[in-house]
Amino acid sequence: MFGALIASLDNPEVMTALIGMLGMEGLDERLEKAAAAEAMNPPDYLATVVRSFLEMASDDDFVQLVGVMNRAEDPGLAAVRSILRKTVLEQGTL
Repeated sequence: MFGALIASLDNPEVMTALIGMLGMEGLDERLEKAAAAEAMNPPDYLATVVRSFLEMASDDDFVQLVGVMNRAEDPGLAAVRSILRKTVLEQGTL
């Protein structure tokens, strides 16, 4: 399931649904601004951020991500939320 979610992140309909389910206030506006700053559309920006994290994550990052997923009712949703918090919200780019 998580792999299918990651593969479909650049689909605008998937991105819209995901943003609604993440429960992160103001994420859609922040995502639009960050995407515009990179001359990308929001779905492609979201997909790039998440996929880049997964490609570059350290072993510690993966251990933390697996822990988040193991405790979650919806592991894929929890993983994306955790990735966004770690990669963009904490860095102030979103």
